[in-house]
Amino acid sequence: MSKTTTSMGVIETVYQQLRVRLVTGQLRPGLKLKIAQLSDDLQVSTGVVREALTRLSAENLVTATPQRGFSVAAMSAAELRDITRVRIEIEGLCIRRALSLGSIEWEAAVVGAYHRLMHTSARDGHRQALPSAEWYSAHNHFHDTIVSACDSPWLLKLREQLYVQSERYRLIAASMIHHDERDLDHEHEQLLKAITARDADTTVGLIGSHFFATAQGLLERDTGLWLDATA
Repeated sequence: MSKTTTSMGVIETVYQQLRVRLVTGQLRPGLKLKIAQLSDDLQVSTGVVREALTRLSAENLVTATPQRGFSVAAMSAAELRDITRVRIEIEGLCIRRALSLGSIEWEAAVVGAYHRLMHTSARDGHRQALPSAEWYSAHNHFHDTIVSACDSPWLLKLREQLYVQSERYRLIAASMIHHDERDLDHEHEQLLKAITARDADTTVGLIGSHFFATAQGLLERDTGLWLDATA
């Protein structure tokens, strides 16, 4: 293995480690990121950390300011609303393509993902107010399976970027607020019915309401440190 290949592998590893910390809120919004400190923490060179942070700034998870270095991207109610609006639009386009092109095998996979979700415990035994990690995994799998028949790599790439930004808000809020007590089982059941009926308009409408309700639940909570609800 060449030295260049090894270096790229190290950068990728550090990038993924920092990305997890950013999305899950281990590194708080607005925090100045000290390259030397991260270098010592991750036991890699400062050049590797700088390259990883540059990649993360392209994803809007990190802000790069000339002469001032890197900091964790700020968060606001206005941004959450904007992310949600754009996410609904992109998700709708992906869903329309998937419903138009999806085979019977795709439909069966969606039904299977739905049943997995319905049979996954929704509560974390240690944090009764929050859904379990297994439930979130099944939930994400259900939504990913719905759009899996979409034939546009760019739409799916944009969808993934918006999902990551939305998750950042949700996961940081999870440590500060109680889970919104919605009837998610009913929401997912209605989605499945519309999908199996190949009713694109209803499916897109339902997914929009689904995403909007999640964002609204965050906006209505006082999270203090990271969200200006008046923005």
